[in-house]
This record gives sequence, structure tokens and C-alpha cells, in this order.
Amino acid sequence: MTATSETVSPGAVGFVDGLRVLEIGGELGEYAGRVLVGLGADVVRVEPREGSPTRGYGPFVDDVPDAEKSLYWWHYNHGKRSVALDLDTPQGGEELRRLARQADLVIESMPRGWAAERGVDADTLLAELPHLLHLRVTPFGDTGPWADYVGSDLIHLALGGVMMNCGYDPDPRGFYDTPPIAPQMWQAYHITGEQAVISVLGALVYRHRTGRGQAMSVAVHEAVSKNTETDAPDWLFLGQRHRRLTCRHSMVSASLPALAITKDGRYALPYKTYLKGSVTADASAWESTVAVLREYGSGAALDEPQYATAEGRQTAAAVDRLSSAVEKLFSSTLYSADVWRAGQRQGLPWAPVRLPEENVSDPHWRLRGAVVDLDEPTLGRAVAHVGAKWYSEDAAWAYGGPAPRVGEHTADVRREWAVPSTHRPVASVPTDEVRSVHGAPFALGHVRVIDLSWMLASAGAGRFLAALGADVIKVEHDSRLDGMRTGQGLCPPGGRDERRAATTPLPTPTFDRSNPNRSGSFMEINAGKRALSLNLKSPEGRRILEDLIRDADMVVEGFSPGTMERMGLGYARLKELKPDIIYVQQSGMGEHGTYGRLRAFGPTAQAFTGISEMSGLPSPFPPAGIGYSYLDWFGAYNMANAMIAALYRRDRTGHGCHIDASQGEIGLQLTGTAFLDCSVNGRSWRRTGNRSPYRAAAPHGAYRTRGDDRWIALAVFDEEQWCALAAALGRTDWTSDPRFVDMAARLAHQDELDAEVEGATRDLDGGELMALLQRSGVAAGVCQEASDRYESDPQLAHLGWTVELRQSEIGTWPVKEHPVRMSVTPTHIGGRLDRSGPNYGEDTDEILAEILGFDDDRIAALRADGVV
Repeated sequence: MTATSETVSPGAVGFVDGLRVLEIGGELGEYAGRVLVGLGADVVRVEPREGSPTRGYGPFVDDVPDAEKSLYWWHYNHGKRSVALDLDTPQGGEELRRLARQADLVIESMPRGWAAERGVDADTLLAELPHLLHLRVTPFGDTGPWADYVGSDLIHLALGGVMMNCGYDPDPRGFYDTPPIAPQMWQAYHITGEQAVISVLGALVYRHRTGRGQAMSVAVHEAVSKNTETDAPDWLFLGQRHRRLTCRHSMVSASLPALAITKDGRYALPYKTYLKGSVTADASAWESTVAVLREYGSGAALDEPQYATAEGRQTAAAVDRLSSAVEKLFSSTLYSADVWRAGQRQGLPWAPVRLPEENVSDPHWRLRGAVVDLDEPTLGRAVAHVGAKWYSEDAAWAYGGPAPRVGEHTADVRREWAVPSTHRPVASVPTDEVRSVHGAPFALGHVRVIDLSWMLASAGAGRFLAALGADVIKVEHDSRLDGMRTGQGLCPPGGRDERRAATTPLPTPTFDRSNPNRSGSFMEINAGKRALSLNLKSPEGRRILEDLIRDADMVVEGFSPGTMERMGLGYARLKELKPDIIYVQQSGMGEHGTYGRLRAFGPTAQAFTGISEMSGLPSPFPPAGIGYSYLDWFGAYNMANAMIAALYRRDRTGHGCHIDASQGEIGLQLTGTAFLDCSVNGRSWRRTGNRSPYRAAAPHGAYRTRGDDRWIALAVFDEEQWCALAAALGRTDWTSDPRFVDMAARLAHQDELDAEVEGATRDLDGGELMALLQRSGVAAGVCQEASDRYESDPQLAHLGWTVELRQSEIGTWPVKEHPVRMSVTPTHIGGRLDRSGPNYGEDTDEILAEILGFDDDRIAALRADGVV
């Protein structure tokens, strides 16, 4: 059974229907292949005769290991096809080369040198087939001091800085008695896969126009290192170090608890929008929260005179009293009472902290196709799967058949791929290509985007298109500035010279609304864009926006659901302005469905979808969550992929489309096998801390090393690595200890094993130990902070992970480059402008003159009238 949305237009064309993708390798590239299946690609997985090693990852049907009953395999390979070859024989090698020559895209993630030995590396294939696209995924890159290091999901989350943002509050003395926590599961490869697909789609658009293919490469380490949020700008601009906090953003100092525990021991996230200094704070948040308390008969104490004014409500004592009242409300009600709904009715972004599988029966996700029941022949019944990554009435999400049995499609693929692909390009190289500072063409140099985005989750999407060369015009007005301008990563008054001279952390500057151009976070997320100040509340402002849309390829926005319709700019109107327009919107939970205008952003969506619950130590610990707006980044990745996929579809068919994306939907994609494990085995998700839940490994965790809150992550998957670890730590006696003698014994005694390992590491230098273990073939990585990545990570420096970009107000600072290297159309995070983010309205005159032909007098009149 193939699940599709019931409201997709009959005969709708998918995004990349029939694109031929040959996937060679394991876990590093599986998620990218899975995304391409959903876009309509024919993804063929090449396996050895005995099957891919990832078929050995659990959970399994009935917990019995079986290569055909791995739920990991079912999840990451649903809709793919399998070709089994003996890749160490001449015949198998020739068959592999033949398939590669017939593909549109090769995704390869094998050890360095493997592909070259078999003639399926990028250099060999592109010399013969210049139209081919080739993506290589590596742990650390093929060159550099860490090129031969061993990676794993845990190790990449440690080295990339994610773990040091995630975990539990310190004790009252500030001492961390619990380790940093890695979010479950396979998140390093999700992060990498999303960013890889952005480049693949960009390269595909360019190939369709020009006929030229190219090689692409991405290192998991670099991709993950670019995923954290405010810890990076706080270090870069102010030298401030973040601290881990339970189920809330890591910060320089402590904040009020975010979680509220219910009477029956479950959790909710009543996000405190009334907090002083909060980016989300608004004048009505206090009244809305008190209204919820009154609904439950507990708000009277907050009617006292001292709370009658805004000043009285913003004192520390007042905020603490209101927070305590909210926590008491939840502690006196059951989880099933859904108190969070009362908050939402008052416009508050409250959320339940759900187990991931609790979303299976949610009618909202069912209506959007985000959760679907798909047939599993092995079981003889349908089971719940994660479905579409977004909702579109114009283009169906593809599912294909069940995950393939080993070699199931070998004969079919041989026959079908003998016919040339329908995606083979026929165009010639254009003469009007926009070129970057690299002297090379941009992949999307012909594209113009009207960007009505807000904060990282939607504004970040345009960042990636600008890096690919699109002309991204950010539209905003000082009556509603992008919230990222107002206080995240503010540049010190003395600029970079002050930061260089500082020997201690600099104080956080106060945001000055008269100068909204000092936020380093805003500038990085909006790098490469042009800025237009435009008052959309005025009729003339809306007319100008409509004229700009007539000349654009796409419109993207991050407003609350329904806002564009209320402005008279719904999709029907946009199509009147530009018949082939692409319209991509993103909100917390999506517009189509049952939630309507439910308020949500990164932390809310994380709680809803199960992401928060999936990170942390086992009960009785609460969920640790992810210590930043993880789904803001994934919202940006997902939206960028939707935009470029729709662009490729338009270029092939002439049809635009409407895509309604949400942070919640992409969050469901990241819950891995949780849905399947529940619907197949009846098992509810349970946290495992840093232990490997589904791939046998022990020890597997974060262990204290010398220094203040310094840790090293270790992942031991076989006996050779275990012996090497024991030798490096001077504890060869472990290898003969009955508790640790083999993997089964170590898994059975993990508490004792972890205590022994930490006893051996706690007085050692983490960096030196990591280097020693990696030389011995053991997956090891220090849990890096932002300072480590910026100041001392030699591999990131070798890869050139940041680019120096000028900014008109704050000067030149490092900005994180897109992590995927492209051989023909290299990205530049400064875009066609070679610039960091724009000042407010910085390019208004240029845009109005260049695109709409306005002269100086017309622009001056618009400015005088408050339109621009």
C-alpha cells in the first residue's frame, strides 16, 4: 500500500520522480537516501551478498536478530530497492560500475580508497560522465589531521558541540555531577543528510539548466559542528561559555526551570513567555498565564496590587511567584488533563512532553500525511511509519514499497536501468551565469526569493539558497523586527578589536532598538541576503510586495498560520501574480490540519514530537531535552530542501506549488525507529542516556577527564577496540575480567564498566587521550564546547569551516560556511554580495530601483509616507 494525502491534486507530479540514485555504503548516507525516496527518487541500495551491516542494527521484530527484520533497516530504507553484488570480484566490480554509469546520482560513504579501487569514485566517474552527480559522505573528510579518525553518532555529537549543550543542571555549587547527554538516535547522520540533500538538489537544478554534473563531499564532523545555536555566537562575540540546563536552552547563567511535572509523573513544557528579557516576552503573556490559572481556580494570589503594572510584574520575585503557580498547577493535575491546551487557548506556546509514539494517533499528523500506515509483508499487516516531511496539495510525498530484502531487486534494476534515465540533462551551459568569489558559477544564480521569514527556523532556509547564489530579498519592517535582531549574540561596542583584547568574558550588551544591526546571530543566519524595509500594513507596501512577487521565483514566510491569507496574499492570489510561483510557508505545527493557529517554535515542537523525551538518563531522571532550538535548524534545512525541490519540479514541469512545512513534522522524522518499535513490538520509548540502544557497543558514553566539566566520549564496537582501549588506559586486566570478557558480558555489566572507565579517564587530558585512542582505532572524541571548535579543532580549521565576511555595521567576523563542498558550483555563505547579514533596510533603494524602476523622488516619497 502506498500512502498519499487524500487532498493532493489528481495527476500531481512529484518533486524528482524517477531520479536514479545509487547508494553505496552504510549509516552515513542512509538518511539522505531516505529523504530522496520521499521526493520521488528511485534509490537503489548496493549491498554485499550477506547484506548491509546496518541490517544488524536493532531493534528487531520480537527482539530476535534477523537481517530481514531490523526495524532500523525498515525505517531508513523504506521505499529503496536492493541490488546484491560480490563487490570483491571483478564481475561484481563491473556490475557496480555499470549501475553507477546509469545513475543520475551516486551517494557513496565507504572507507577512503574503497571507491577508487572499484572505479566508482567521483574523479573516475565524472571523467567519463560529466553529467553525473556524485556525493561522498565521510566521518571527518578525506584530508586533514583527523582524516583517518573513527567516528560514530555519539562521537560526532560530542566533537560537534551538541552534547555540551545538552544535559542536566549542575548541583548548587555549579558542579556537573551528570555528564553531557547525546540526543538519541542517529542525529549526527540526520544533521548531515539534510544539509547534503540541500546541495544535491541545488546541483540537480544546475545540471538541468546546463547539463553539467559535479562532485560533492561532506564530512559529518563539519556538518554537526555547525548545528548548535547560541553557544557559538556567545563565544565568538563575547567569549562567554555556556552551561547545560535541564530541558531548556544552554545559557551563560542559570534560568528558571522549564519543565513542569504532572501528578502522575509525566512532564509538560509551559514555556515562560513572561520572563524578563526573554526574546518571546510580550505585554500580554502575564495576563494570559494568569487567565489559565484562574480557569483552574488558582490565580487569585496574582491579583495583588504589586502585580498591576508591567514594572511590578518584571521583578524577580514576581516572575518566581508566577512560575511557582504554574508548576503547582501542573503538579496537581494529571498529564491526560492536557492543561497545555488551556495555555494554547490563551496564546501561550505550551506543550506536552510526549513520548514519540504518542504522535501515532494524533489526527493532526494523520491529516497531513506525517504519520502513515504502510504494509509490512513480513508481518502480514500495516504498521505506523513516519510519513511526509511537509504537506502539499500539489505534489505527493512518495513512499514506495517496504524496505527491500537482500538483493530483492537485482534483476529488475538491471533491466530497468538499461534504459536511459528521464532526468538526463540536454541543456547547454548558459552565458549569463552569476559567479561567486571563487570565480565559479552559482548553482542557483538565476533564482530570486522574496523572503518574509522570521528567526532561525525560516530565515535559515534562505541562508542556504543565498549560499547557492540565489538573490534572497529579506523583507521586514521596524514595527516587527526579526526577533533575532533583538538580543542574540550581540557584538561588543568595540567590535572585533575589543573581543580580541578581552582576557575574560565580555558583558552582554543591551539591545538598542534605534540600532538593530548589532546581532551577530542575525547576521550569520541572514548572510548573503539583501534587505528591504517595507511596511506591509500599508496598502502601498502590499502593492510593492505584489510587484516584487511578479518578478520572483518563490515566496517564503514564517508567519503564524493564516497570516498571508489575512493579508490577501494566499496561494490563490500569489498564482494570479505569478502563475508558476513557488510558495513555501513554515510554522511550528503547520497550517493544514487540526491544530490551526497553535503557537509553537523550536522547544515547543521538540516537546510535542518526542525529541525532548528522547534525550536524557533513564527514569527517575526527567528528560534532558536538547539544549537549544534543535528544530529551528531542522526547520531551516527542511524548508530549504522544500524550496529547491519545488524549484527543480517547476523547471521540469513549468508548475509552481504550495508547500506547508512545519517544525513538528521534521521533528517526527528524527524520532528514528520509535514508531515502529511501538507498533511492531508494543514497546514504549525509554531513555538510555549515552548508551547505545540498538547497535551493540560497550563502553559507550561520556567519561570525565581532567579539567572543569571536561569529558570524553567513547564508543567501543568490537573486541579489537576493547583491547586497544584497555591497553591505552593501562588496564589490560579488564580483558580477562569475567564481567568484561566479551560484548555480551560488558553489556550485562554496564554500570560497573562505566565506573571503571571513568576511574581511569578522570585524571587524564581528554585531547591527549582522544589522539592516543584514535591512533589505536578506537572511536573517541572530546565533548567540545564552542571555544574548542573555534580555537583549537585542527580538522575544522583544515576544512575551512568558517569564512571571514564583512558586515556594514559590526565589521568582519567569521561566518560558518555551508558544509558541503561542490566541485563546479562551490557555495559561498556570503552569497552573490560576498557579505554577512544586512543592516535593516540596507538595500531598499537598490531593490526598488533595480527591480521596479523607481527613481529617487519616488523612493523619497515612499520613505516620507512610512511605506519604506
